[in-house]
Amino acid sequence: MKKFLLFAVAATTLVSLSSCRKKMDTIAHIYVKDETNASVSNAMVVLYGTNTQSTPQQVAVFDTAYTNLNGLATFNYNELYQLGQAGVAVLDIKAQKGNKIGQGIIKIEAEKINEETVFIQP
Repeated sequence: MKKFLLFAVAATTLVSLSSCRKKMDTIAHIYVKDETNASVSNAMVVLYGTNTQSTPQQVAVFDTAYTNLNGLATFNYNELYQLGQAGVAVLDIKAQKGNKIGQGIIKIEAEKINEETVFIQP
C-alpha cells in the first residue's frame, strides 16, 4: 500500500511539473532594404495568411507594423501559438514605402525568433 501511494504521489508530481513549462516567445522579425541594400525606416510591413481549411478563403492572420530606424518590423505571435501545437504559420509578406514595394514569405516556427529580409524597389 505504501509503495502504491508513493508511486501515485511521484506520478502526480511528475505530471504537474511537466505541464508547467513556460512558453517561449514566438517572434517574426522582418528587415526591409531597398535596391542599394540600405535599411528602410518607416516602411509599412504587412504579414498575412489565409485559412486553407475552409471552402471560402478567409484571412486567418493580418498584422501590420512599421520598420524602425534599422529597417526592422517586429511581430509577436505568442497568442497565435499554443503549447503542443504542431506548427504556427506560413505567412505572406508585403512591404511598402512610397512607390517602392516588395514581397516575400516567412515560416513562423514556434518559440523562435523568425527572420526574413524583403527588398523593396520601384
